[in-house]
Amino acid sequence: MDFRRIEEKKKLLDSKRPLPEALVKNLKEHLLVEWTYHSNAIEGNTLTLSETKVVLEGITVGGKSLREHFEVINHAEAIVLIEELISKDTRISEFVIKQIHQLILKNIREREAGAYRTVNVFIQGSPHIPPMNSLVPGLMRDLLEWLDNEGKTLHPVERAATFHHRFVHIHPFIDGNGRTARLLMNLILMQDHYPPAIIRQEDRSNYYNALRGADETGNVEPLVLLVSEAVERMLDSYLWALGLSDKRS
Repeated sequence: MDFRRIEEKKKLLDSKRPLPEALVKNLKEHLLVEWTYHSNAIEGNTLTLSETKVVLEGITVGGKSLREHFEVINHAEAIVLIEELISKDTRISEFVIKQIHQLILKNIREREAGAYRTVNVFIQGSPHIPPMNSLVPGLMRDLLEWLDNEGKTLHPVERAATFHHRFVHIHPFIDGNGRTARLLMNLILMQDHYPPAIIRQEDRSNYYNALRGADETGNVEPLVLLVSEAVERMLDSYLWALGLSDKRS
């Protein structure tokens, strides 16, 4: 896959670093809402973008479940953790993965938060049957070994997308796998100084089709393309904010 356009835009963005403090603050606030809204909406959360913003401001939205409110609060806290991990140059480990997942299910499914599943599961709407629960710890160790070795030979966008698919293919947790996978995918991207890839709610069908296709054929290219497009959209947003592009995604 050709990543030249992304590399050109990233090079232009990097040439302007460090970015103005006010711009960084504004982008982080925008990102927190957008990333949280879309990741939750993909999983069926019915809070709108504006309602997500309101919840993050500490206001309860009438007619919405307590779980939906916690999903917003938890995801935002997980993004803050991601930023801390990046600032400390923390290697992705099983502890880090469980730490992120624990936040995702906090106040929702406390007993399962941060713990690999101990039962076998079916994925609703997917023909893929995840590996037996007894295999999960070993498969997760294998995945992290891949990330630290073979994965390093791939372009960061391809590495992040491939990791995402391998993670959800294992389906290590009873719940919250999708949100955790997207957070980890973006942690990988941001560690290499790329902007996060926000998979939009309107791309949900293409996203699930790409994951399903990768399960069935092993071809992750459609998912890599989707992630690549999301990274480029975010690069365009950053460059627009700097006055270097007329594209505002």
